Amino acid sequence: MAVPQLDPAKLQLVQELEIEMMSDMYNRLVTACHQKCIPVKYHEAELGKGESVCLDRCVAKYLDVHERIGKKLSNMSQGETEDLTKINLQEKK
Repeated sequence: MAVPQLDPAKLQLVQELEIEMMSDMYNRLVTACHQKCIPVKYHEAELGKGESVCLDRCVAKYLDVHERIGKKLSNMSQGETEDLTKINLQEKK
C-alpha cells in the first residue's frame, strides 16, 4: 500500500501534532506516577528505593499500555481503511 506524499506545510503540521501528543503523554505520565509513588510531604531530598521502584514500574506500565492502545487504534484504523477501499471498488463495478 503506497503512502501518500505530504507537502511541507502538512508535514510540518503532522510533526507539530506528534510533538504535542508526546508532550501531553509525558505530562500525564509524570502526573500519574508522581501522585502514585511520591508522598505529598517529602522526607528526603533523594528518592527512596521504594519510590524509585514504584516510579520505574509505573512508567513501564504506562508506556506499555500506551503502546498497546496505539497498536489497537492503528489496527482498527487499517481495518476501516481496507473496508472503505473494498466498498469503493465494489461501487466502481
